[in-house]
Amino acid sequence: MKKTKLINSELSYEISKLGHTDEITVADCGLPIPKDINRIDLALVRGIPTFKDTLEAILLEMEVEEIVLAEEIKENNSEILDFIKEKLGDKKVNFISHEEFKKRTLHSKTIVRTGEASPYANVILKSGVAF
Repeated sequence: MKKTKLINSELSYEISKLGHTDEITVADCGLPIPKDINRIDLALVRGIPTFKDTLEAILLEMEVEEIVLAEEIKENNSEILDFIKEKLGDKKVNFISHEEFKKRTLHSKTIVRTGEASPYANVILKSGVAF
């Protein structure tokens, strides 16, 4: 049996395949997901699972060196922005427009869809190295 806390096998598998600088996106339930990108759909109903719970679970296994956020989160979702900053500490943060953010998701290896229903609750996580 697995020793780490993340028990979603598909999510754990996708994280294990990441190399340095690969990206995954954690998304609210409204972010469009390109048809050719792997989707892990965790959403059950609005609000379950939350963006916060999902991000915390991913960070149990993923080494992150940089993040990308939509500029609009600053004005429209300070609660999620503060949470991201708290969890990711001194990681490099790049802010881009929401339209650019949606285009950037085309580079993600996987997009994880949560049940989050608050605006701009999306983050692109760039994989770091654990050594």
